[in-house]
Amino acid sequence: MAVDVTFLGTGAAYPSPSRGASATVVRFEGDCWLFDCGEGTQTQFMKSPLKAGRITKIFITHLHGDHVFGLPGLLCTISLQSSSTTNKQPVEIYGPLGLRSFLRRIMDLSHSQLVFPYVVHELVPTLDQCPMEELKEVPFVDRDGASLEEAQGNTIYLDPVEDSYLLVDNEQFVMKAFRLFHRIPSFGFVVEEKLRPGKLNVQKLKELGVQPGPLYGKLKDGVTIVLENGTSVSPSDVLEEPFPGRKICILGDCSSIVGDGAVRLCYEADLLVHEATLDDTQVAKAYEHGHSTPKMAAEFAKLCKVKKLVLSHFSQRYKPASQVGEGDMDVTELKRQAELVLDGQEVVLAEDFMTIGIPMKNKHCAT
Repeated sequence: MAVDVTFLGTGAAYPSPSRGASATVVRFEGDCWLFDCGEGTQTQFMKSPLKAGRITKIFITHLHGDHVFGLPGLLCTISLQSSSTTNKQPVEIYGPLGLRSFLRRIMDLSHSQLVFPYVVHELVPTLDQCPMEELKEVPFVDRDGASLEEAQGNTIYLDPVEDSYLLVDNEQFVMKAFRLFHRIPSFGFVVEEKLRPGKLNVQKLKELGVQPGPLYGKLKDGVTIVLENGTSVSPSDVLEEPFPGRKICILGDCSSIVGDGAVRLCYEADLLVHEATLDDTQVAKAYEHGHSTPKMAAEFAKLCKVKKLVLSHFSQRYKPASQVGEGDMDVTELKRQAELVLDGQEVVLAEDFMTIGIPMKNKHCAT
């Protein structure tokens, strides 16, 4: 199965001619999972080869405008481009407490109607995810009734044992969220592919008298079969060691992590997307505003032993060398600063419309 990550917006605070506001797509075969939806994301979709109509899940890291202002417009545009007779499954939206109220109110006030349903699942943050003076009371239940297009979502609490939030657990993936520290509660997300079955041992199958055909498929799917002679053959009898799945971690805005869940979940990730809003000379300002520098991102990547670090969410003052003007800085300086921490391991600077493929692993899991 093909898995890739496409960056639709890599700038901080607001969209500019060179960088859109935060938006990243993880694609599995035909499905698209969107992470954050800053202003102008729908336009970025139109400029890319991706199809917004294929979005099945949306994950919002936090409720600052440059990560969520594009969401109502994107949903409305997808609806306008969809047939009213299409039996589209609900778009599932995950984000911090307050997201449901934000989306419900703006859709109601604008009299927007969708031809497909959506459901909002809210993550309940803990008090240590932002400065105490920034905490604002958010009602757990909106007093207004849900719109016709909105299905009832879940309220998801932190699992104190796992120090994470379980969001998705299906046949192919496990999806969890973890806590970050920012000016308002922020989250990171990890998508982990489940173990892929090992190859069938053809020689063993022949020895057991299993003929090529549908029985091979059943064994590959983990189903025990019974041959005509009464012999029972289980998948473990004929399957080699499973292959490890791929792991992608996408962090929202943060100046640090909260708890130990993040390190455990991101450990040995194939791809880590981490914000680096300001360069290392601006570390005091970064902490003040709840953001990270390249050094901070690289230190987390090193701690987690990730295979590839991608920096994103750059202040608009960081430009490609060809666009640097008065008061600007070459964005490649951020790459250099991160690589110093990682002892020369290559760091990638995200650019709008950049796509990174995540190849399948061929190495068997350790026994």
